[in-house]
Amino acid sequence: MAGHSKWAKVKTFKGAIDAKRGKIFAKLAKEIAIAAKLGGADPDMNPRLRMCLFKCRGANMPNENIERAIKKGTGGGETGSFEDLTYEVYGPHGVALLVELSTDNRNRTAAEIRSIMTKNGGSIATAGAVARLFERKGQMIIAREGVNEDQVMEAALEAGAEDFKAEPEGFEILTDPGHFEAVHKQIEAKGVKCASAEITYLPTLLVPVDAAAAPAVHRLIEQLEDHDDVKELYSNADFTPAA
Repeated sequence: MAGHSKWAKVKTFKGAIDAKRGKIFAKLAKEIAIAAKLGGADPDMNPRLRMCLFKCRGANMPNENIERAIKKGTGGGETGSFEDLTYEVYGPHGVALLVELSTDNRNRTAAEIRSIMTKNGGSIATAGAVARLFERKGQMIIAREGVNEDQVMEAALEAGAEDFKAEPEGFEILTDPGHFEAVHKQIEAKGVKCASAEITYLPTLLVPVDAAAAPAVHRLIEQLEDHDDVKELYSNADFTPAA
């Protein structure tokens, strides 16, 4: 997640180079195994696993990888004992980051994350200082090609969506987290596939990042995202087109 642009995120996720795709698959497999271990193998009864499978579809993760990860989580392999953590971080140039992790060793992970931040101009924020700059939302991104705007908007709003935004690249649907699944099911019932569908954190205040400041911000984000324990990273960086 190299900035707030939802379209850039979708394109990056879809077009990851092979090395990056392997890293994405490994992280998704880990999260699937944890989710299956905690809530079982049935996605209809396991919301965390359902969210993982949405991400897997967006990343074009092979079904055999998904099935192997579910079996690992439900007894076909050792997953260890994991806990979820969230770091609130200030990055270079006033950028705020929320970093979600799953770790089987809190002390090791804390030391490694702090090392990354120290080397790249980041620091831990006081509790709530960064979280207040984001809001939890359900978000669906739909490519414009072959989609009837009026039909999708009507279906989304009838199912309980909070907002529908039409943009040159396509459409964004926002919901409160509790209505996410109802809206998503209604959209897919119309034969419309989402390029991205997730419960996420959206920034309420964007921080402009120009071309001069961008390298430092990108470097911190990329190194945090590359850490094995990091599941998701949310940023309020608003990169200029040249950045």
